[in-house]
Amino acid sequence: MAEKQLWSGRFAEGPSEITLSFTSSLSVDTRLAWYDIVGSMAHARMLGEVGIIQKDESDLLANGLRQLLIDLESGQLDLCPDLEDVHTNVEHILTERVGEAGKRLHTARSRNDQVSTDFRMFVRDAILEIATLLLDVQSELLDRAEKETETIMPGFTHMQHAQPVSLGFHLLAHVFRLQRDAERFLDAYKRLNQCPLGAGALAGTGHPVDRDMTSEMLGFDRPTDNAMDTVSDRDFALEFAYDCAQAMVHLSSMGEELVLWTSPEFRFAEMPDAFATGSSIMPQKKNPDVAELVRGRSSITIGNLMQLLTVMKGLPLSYNRDMQEDKGSVFSSYETLTSCLFMIGPMYRDLSFNRDRMANACADGFLNATDLADHLVRKGMPFRQAHEVVGAAVQYCVKKGKKLESLTAKEMKSFSELLDKGSLEYISLDACLRRRTSSGGTAPERVREQIVSAQAIMESHRAECDGEIARLDGVWEKLRK
Repeated sequence: MAEKQLWSGRFAEGPSEITLSFTSSLSVDTRLAWYDIVGSMAHARMLGEVGIIQKDESDLLANGLRQLLIDLESGQLDLCPDLEDVHTNVEHILTERVGEAGKRLHTARSRNDQVSTDFRMFVRDAILEIATLLLDVQSELLDRAEKETETIMPGFTHMQHAQPVSLGFHLLAHVFRLQRDAERFLDAYKRLNQCPLGAGALAGTGHPVDRDMTSEMLGFDRPTDNAMDTVSDRDFALEFAYDCAQAMVHLSSMGEELVLWTSPEFRFAEMPDAFATGSSIMPQKKNPDVAELVRGRSSITIGNLMQLLTVMKGLPLSYNRDMQEDKGSVFSSYETLTSCLFMIGPMYRDLSFNRDRMANACADGFLNATDLADHLVRKGMPFRQAHEVVGAAVQYCVKKGKKLESLTAKEMKSFSELLDKGSLEYISLDACLRRRTSSGGTAPERVREQIVSAQAIMESHRAECDGEIARLDGVWEKLRK
């Protein structure tokens, strides 16, 4: 099959079958077939428009590629496993169909700028899909948060009871995490949306190509600046891999909480049957497998990021074959994140919260201790002294098996003359919750403000995604005509 390789002319003998198998990327880059065909359509049209090839040949190539695209989308395009990659396959099949003109398609481009263009277009679409899914999950969480602005529960630090918060407030913390994830992806989109076509192998081309034309036809903002940087750049892939890993870390945290909250020890929530499995031996079991798998699969995206960083860490300029190993990690991270986003939103939507259990849990752990110290501060005591006083009161309660709010006025005064019966009202859990009215706090009115803010930002991100998706749909419709 050596004669079918794009580079075979240099060699007296073809590569061995084992070499072809070792260097083949077809099993991975088949995913880029759609992008390779549309990128070639733009390139073919540009070649004809600027006169590098005859216009009739350009039209023949464009029409042939259009049919390849139709066949691909209908599942009728068969790629040859003997050819080393999807790019060779597309050119080979096209040449078989249109004849000699097919051999002109690769004029004024290299596989280096070709691959980078295809890869960027894939990542571009992946970003828009992921950002949309992140928004969907945020929407599910916001809907639940709106209903739980006054549902009291323990807030935790170090997995110890810390201060009372509302469930809505807690869910909003995840909303704002995912909001940053969406922003990271959309910000990365701006940096990657530059067109590599025309960079050639590393130094540009002597043909009078119109890079602005191909850039516009493929929906990029503009061509890349430096040809050598262009073919060796995988920053966009690294940034995408990082953004996927960061988002999966956040989803892992959400999964971990659901594992804890649905356990008998917590009983804060009941996992929907649709997202749980049983045991092969223990009939009573209801295992939070989906949440556990989300938590576990975060390791895949973290590993993919490390793999890609390691591939790129010591490469001299410009292109090196090591970079063939970039796509598998990106595709894996994309698949992992999107599959987890599909699951976690509906899982939270259908989760059944045990509000009574959450409220009762607040009775343990002295969640109102900070408020009692703040109460003393309001009466003029320095905070450090107030901290010590309340700490002594907590120690007393632990020994006596009591709660701060169950202390008598006499017991209160034994710790400070500033404490009295009114202090007990000050440290009720409901009062502690409603008192935290600082910006970003857990008081119900502040939580409702956060919901409004999150919804506004979410709508802005949604409009940005929808607008870009519609723009690219228009780009592809125009290119296919």
